[in-house]
Amino acid sequence: MPKPTDAYVPSTHGADWQSLTPTEAGFDAGRLAAAVAYAQEHESPWPRSLYYPDGSYVGNVEWNERGPWTEIVGPVRERGGPAGLILKGGRIVAEWGDTNRTDMTFSIAKSYLAVLAGIAFDDGLIRDVEEPVCKSVDDSAFAGPHNGQITWRHLLQQSSEWQGELFGKSDQVDHNRQIGPGADNSRKGERRELKTPGSFYEYNDVRVNVLSYALLQRFRRPLAEVLRERIMDPVGASPDWEWQGYENSYVEIDGRRIQSVPGGGHWGGGLFIGARDHARFGLLVARKGEWAGRQLLSKVWVERMLTPSPTLGNYGYLWWLAQGPAARPNVPQSAFSAMGAGTNIIWADPEQDVVAVLRWIYGASLEGFVDRLLAARG
Repeated sequence: MPKPTDAYVPSTHGADWQSLTPTEAGFDAGRLAAAVAYAQEHESPWPRSLYYPDGSYVGNVEWNERGPWTEIVGPVRERGGPAGLILKGGRIVAEWGDTNRTDMTFSIAKSYLAVLAGIAFDDGLIRDVEEPVCKSVDDSAFAGPHNGQITWRHLLQQSSEWQGELFGKSDQVDHNRQIGPGADNSRKGERRELKTPGSFYEYNDVRVNVLSYALLQRFRRPLAEVLRERIMDPVGASPDWEWQGYENSYVEIDGRRIQSVPGGGHWGGGLFIGARDHARFGLLVARKGEWAGRQLLSKVWVERMLTPSPTLGNYGYLWWLAQGPAARPNVPQSAFSAMGAGTNIIWADPEQDVVAVLRWIYGASLEGFVDRLLAARG
């Protein structure tokens, strides 16, 4: 039996993915089973259809979305039940639910955009994250005295304060937005005075979509095509995942009609993917971009992605960190996660080479799961 701490990575989708018993992986079997049962028992309260009986989309209800920008313009599909898996040393230690089901994944897509930005950086398409986007993207979206100041780093750290409308959605829709348990969105959508780009953090889906649009302009190819070629196929992901845009997010680039994709499912669309594919992606980032001896993403970029932002200490480049406001005594500060509404999460502890993926857990129960997972370690 290979050691659970070596650099094992799973074979291509459809082939055998090695597993370990909890004891072999250094976990207390009973406590690990309790963590899994906790995830299964604390399912998201979101309806399986993602629409409430009165026809309201869960996102509009969740974020108190009202006014002119509520129209759902991307595909929405019924979700599955609780599912997930836990890896130790790349091997499966626990698995539950349908981990191959390609469900919507909401804002986990943001972390995939951060990796795509890393590919652009590694390829020289982004010369310097401190460079204004307008220097390499000739587009009215980045023109003018305000938007012209915005750098790639600002977009990646959600501090851009970009102003405008993209694909029929205004940046104002997420002004005053809060996220997470206990969020108060009573003032969401009320226009506020913009601050200097780079000086203020705000979770804003339109601005993330602007990043996606800017990356599309640099790659000149569909982002899903780049992701599949450079990341997902090399890590052996399934062919089933897809990244859907909006019905009105098509643009013409070099004579080709290409759909710009969003960083979530706020208005439908986004990344439709299974938990097993998420686990491969999380393992790649936890291993600093290396997979089976190949450096798919530079270590320099991974380190930058997971460095706290000046405007929010528990946020990097579209990844959540266990630092700053989110620091807890029992959670390693090196831990990080990709998180989407619903709640969907990729959680990684690189020091212990542990990756966990959860689909459709109740958001307020997420810390309870992490606490139980950490308590199960030997």
